[in-house]
Amino acid sequence: MAQSLAKILVHIIFSTKDRFPFLAKAEIRRRMHAYVAEVFNVYQSPAIEVGGWHDHVHILCSLSRNYAVATIIADAKRNSTTWVRTNGGLLVKFRWQAGYGAFSVSPSQVDEVRQYILSQEDHHRVKTFQEEYLELLRTHQLSYDERYLWT
Repeated sequence: MAQSLAKILVHIIFSTKDRFPFLAKAEIRRRMHAYVAEVFNVYQSPAIEVGGWHDHVHILCSLSRNYAVATIIADAKRNSTTWVRTNGGLLVKFRWQAGYGAFSVSPSQVDEVRQYILSQEDHHRVKTFQEEYLELLRTHQLSYDERYLWT
């Protein structure tokens, strides 16, 4: 086969360290989402949707066949941390949690996942990040050790 092709859709989630609400201000949150989307674009993994809430971010992207998801996420976290700290105030202490979740998405589910990401404000009126994340882990049948999940 002369050409390599791939369509790998992924829903990625990661949290601020200790779920601290660094992203509580809507303007910082909006700019963070745009910044993270740009990092994913640099890695040929165009962001379809980026959103989140005060203490976490969701990214729906089409993953590049040329880069590992761990590499892209590490760079997105590193670069966005450096950028957000330049905004001063409490943001100079900004940190992301070490881990992340990455979940495969069927092309038929893209609209549903996009809507889920866009409705984070409503969603988190009734459910915490921890509840949301545990539900996603169960839905995707991922094994985990909760002792290490929130560090």
